[in-house]
Amino acid sequence: MQIIKLKKHMKQATFIYSIITLIILFGMQSCSKTTTNTKPAYVIAIHGGAGNALRKDISEEQQKDYIKHLEQALHIGEKILSEGGTCIEAIEKTINYLEDCPLFNAGKGSVFTHEGHNELDASIMQGKDLNAGAVAGVGDIKNPISAAILVMNKSKHVMMAGNGASVFAKKQGLEMVDSSYFYTERRWNSLQKVLKSKKYGTVGCVALDKEGNLAAGTSTGGMTNKMYNRIGDSPIIGAGTYANNNTCAVSATGHGEFFIRYTVAHDISTLMEYKNMSLYDAANLVVNKKLVDAKGNGGVIAVDKNGNVATIFNTNMMFRAYVKSNGEKDVKIFK
Repeated sequence: MQIIKLKKHMKQATFIYSIITLIILFGMQSCSKTTTNTKPAYVIAIHGGAGNALRKDISEEQQKDYIKHLEQALHIGEKILSEGGTCIEAIEKTINYLEDCPLFNAGKGSVFTHEGHNELDASIMQGKDLNAGAVAGVGDIKNPISAAILVMNKSKHVMMAGNGASVFAKKQGLEMVDSSYFYTERRWNSLQKVLKSKKYGTVGCVALDKEGNLAAGTSTGGMTNKMYNRIGDSPIIGAGTYANNNTCAVSATGHGEFFIRYTVAHDISTLMEYKNMSLYDAANLVVNKKLVDAKGNGGVIAVDKNGNVATIFNTNMMFRAYVKSNGEKDVKIFK
């Protein structure tokens, strides 16, 4: 009788063991399949600045205009990536479009300093070797992001500023313009009013290409009514721009002094690398906890090595958009 009971228990144990084994194997296959199939071949994300404007402050017609230009910029970068172009190529052409669009605070649409001048900054970084380039305080380079790329690729330096950056850009064959090119009535009126509610319109782009390389770029016209050749976070590697193939690529927008003090872009990457945090959790902690506690306003766009995207901001709005090779797409202004 005991032998019969023992055999019965053994059969039950064998059956349970078989079921558990099948569940484990199925789970392993499902995880492997999900990881392989969900990682996109390429990703590109852009921002056009963050600020505290409310829906009532931007008319429906203006919102449509912003959306149209964000989508066009996104299309330019996506086309390059889909055809096998590099993340640097996609970022340059995408930001060039945003720099040429007077709606954003970069290039043509740059804001005015207290003295009534335009001072533009930009930076670029590639994740495969941490190479980077930046220009700051320039007023005659049509597309500063292209100048930043030349600093990265054609010089031994990381950052050039003022007249030196302009001389270098001119020698490299970049298009130079008279300072009057940057004049727009909208930005001039903003200076005259010295807006009580500060708005930021920095542009940025992050991308993951088909080779698995990450890069980030940022371009800005600075802060309305700024004084004394002030330079914000946009041209500062680790503050407004950062990329590392081991973690993520980040472009920031907002009150630059806080992004510099808290090395926001690099901090997000560091949290991922050393604390094994996800892209979203790392970006959310930095933007919605560390910056908020310090009373710093702004946001970031970021993409990680697996193609995950995070668009995080602690202001009322941030012009933002992204698209992945699998067709996933999002274009928004407000929360």
